[in-house]
Amino acid sequence: MRDVRRVRPEEGAPGTEPPATTRRAGRLEDPERARIREGLLYCLKVFLALRIGLFVLALIGVAILPHAIAPVSVPGWKAAGFTPGWHNLFTAWERQDALWFLRIATDGYRLHDGSAAFFPLYPLVIRWGSFLLFGHPLAAAIVVSNAAFLGALVVLYFLTASELSEDAARKAVLYLAVFPTSFFFLASYSESLFLLLSVTAFWGARRRKWPLAAAAGALAALTRNLGILVAPALAIEAVHQWREDQRRGADRPGRALVGRLACSAAVGVGTAAYLGYWQWFGGDWLAPVTKQGLWQRVSSLPWTTLWKGTQDAYRYVGQYPLGYHELDWVIVVPALAVAAYALVKLRPAYGFYTWASVLVPLCFIFLGRPLMSVPRFLVVLFPIFWGLALLAERRRIPHHLIVAVSAAGLGLLTVLFVNWYYIF
Repeated sequence: MRDVRRVRPEEGAPGTEPPATTRRAGRLEDPERARIREGLLYCLKVFLALRIGLFVLALIGVAILPHAIAPVSVPGWKAAGFTPGWHNLFTAWERQDALWFLRIATDGYRLHDGSAAFFPLYPLVIRWGSFLLFGHPLAAAIVVSNAAFLGALVVLYFLTASELSEDAARKAVLYLAVFPTSFFFLASYSESLFLLLSVTAFWGARRRKWPLAAAAGALAALTRNLGILVAPALAIEAVHQWREDQRRGADRPGRALVGRLACSAAVGVGTAAYLGYWQWFGGDWLAPVTKQGLWQRVSSLPWTTLWKGTQDAYRYVGQYPLGYHELDWVIVVPALAVAAYALVKLRPAYGFYTWASVLVPLCFIFLGRPLMSVPRFLVVLFPIFWGLALLAERRRIPHHLIVAVSAAGLGLLTVLFVNWYYIF
């Protein structure tokens, strides 16, 4: 059961008569337009609830914990200290890697400081936004991240509705919003822009709008290093569609396959452009790869990483500051279990994309904390939330339990993040 797309009544399910119109506010409305409006409204409600809730939580969070960890600056961008005031509604989101993005957006890349590890599209959009906001890069970053996240929720909703069901779309959007590391979408991080572009790439491919898929995928590859994995995932989808066309007896499916594979390969243009920039700028086209070593990551087999992470999680239970191992584990391992379920239930392209995006980070670990940053990498992998939605629909995991546990984790990690604790 790989393609679990549900048929909605308005699409002609047996035994149903689709209503021609829907009554709203004293007039008749097309049911498809009503469905789109309701989907947009739902995404907006989820976004506003999350945005307002995390604004309040951040404002309170910087005041309820002792400031035991000093802010850490990056080369060329000084981290602001803890000061009371309403500015914390916004400055609380200027943490950790956000400083790198702001520095690059303001002053560009430097040869020997490791900034090459941060892909350029998000800082570039911040720079454009800062120009429009009269030179306020933090404000621009927050606007870009929040707008991109709202857009990502909308595209995800309609992609999910077409692949699964309207109910699954609502659940997937909600589960994504309350995932324990979803606060990264609203901070000065590239996660929200990457999610918007990657989901749009799949949306375009599934609607056979392959030039759109290629353009969005190339931009995703220009946003994060793992964006290149969209290319083979789209290629798998292209082959899947070719087989479907053959079964239907479509005209010249092989010719269509060639064009779709070309669009899939075009995703690599984003990565190639950034590598080419570093060849021109620093004479080292591999700098975006080699500079990752400055973060003290070493190669490892993924199952070895998981085993070490599991050992550390149980070895250091209740020990500060080593409790981060346990925190990483309780997010990563259940998410991987859901990803395994999604692999069986979804189209092959989604399964490949999810697991390739998981296995690559697990192959490069920080020895002192094997699962560090993996919870952040997982939050953009939308098929995981489809798996959760399917499990909830089939009552294998209670919906309210998913929301409650995820929201509790989100609250905890948000408070730690705004206080500079080691949430990366």
